Amino acid sequence: MSGQILRNVDFPFPDARFPELLGAVVQRTVLIGEEPARVVIHDEHNDWLVGDGVNDPNLPGASVLACISHLAEDDPAVAELVTLPIGHAATRDDPAKPWTVTPHEWPDDDHH
Repeated sequence: MSGQILRNVDFPFPDARFPELLGAVVQRTVLIGEEPARVVIHDEHNDWLVGDGVNDPNLPGASVLACISHLAEDDPAVAELVTLPIGHAATRDDPAKPWTVTPHEWPDDDHH
């Protein structure tokens, strides 16, 4: 992977578009198109995470750092989440359904 991937880009983003080099932790199944994005988290640290909602994202090699703008280009529903507030998560059971946005909290056992 060449180039630089950015973190902690000032939010909200100009032009309501994901910055081209903004990094996100993305499940490999979503990145390769095996599964749709069903979970998008904009956590309290201004980090972005994208998961498939069915496989364990914490398994070794299951998630990688990627540019969220590329996901948004491939999936207009991900692009819609550019205004997802810090500390919130968007979930959907199926790509044909709308996102449900709720405040996000990590389970007590990790990420602290």
